Amino acid sequence: MAALGAPGAGIAIALENLFPPLPSEVILPLAGFTASRGEMNLISALLWTTGGSVVGALALYWIGALLGRERTLAIAAKLPLVKVSDIEKTEAWFLKHGKATVFFGRMIPIFRSLISVPAGVERMNMVTFLLLTTAGSAIWNTIFVMAGYLLGEQWELVETYAGIGSKVVLGLVVLAVVVFIVVRLRERSKGRHAVRS
Repeated sequence: MAALGAPGAGIAIALENLFPPLPSEVILPLAGFTASRGEMNLISALLWTTGGSVVGALALYWIGALLGRERTLAIAAKLPLVKVSDIEKTEAWFLKHGKATVFFGRMIPIFRSLISVPAGVERMNMVTFLLLTTAGSAIWNTIFVMAGYLLGEQWELVETYAGIGSKVVLGLVVLAVVVFIVVRLRERSKGRHAVRS
């Protein structure tokens, strides 16, 4: 951002979409803080970061589109503790709620990036995908950029509170995965007992 200004913020956010460990909760408030010091135009920061979000989401969309449904199911069939029927149920859920998941998914830590993959696998209408991704990203980015802009020197407070929220979401996801694995292992165990008897 120091070297490239608003385009640098856009590049950072595009990379954040491709590599979720890079936290947008740090990049966006820092862009706002930089704008508050007059080193970057606020409107440019908002436009470039939203553009970066869309570019990153598009890259993941095309990865999902190139992978396709059959390859996804084939990979799932080889994974331990995963049933092809689970993938098919997820696919049906996405088809039913696809538009909402793309829009709201852009405002949920971690899932911000991942939601683009099933959209690509299902070949969601590109115009719809772009509109929903742009709208969801613009809302998320504006909240964090403006928070950094208004807080000025205290912009790091945004990351502190956003980090707590991200940890709560991550904790819930981990809990869901653990429950899933336990249930799946019990199902396998019961299946083996049934075969033996």
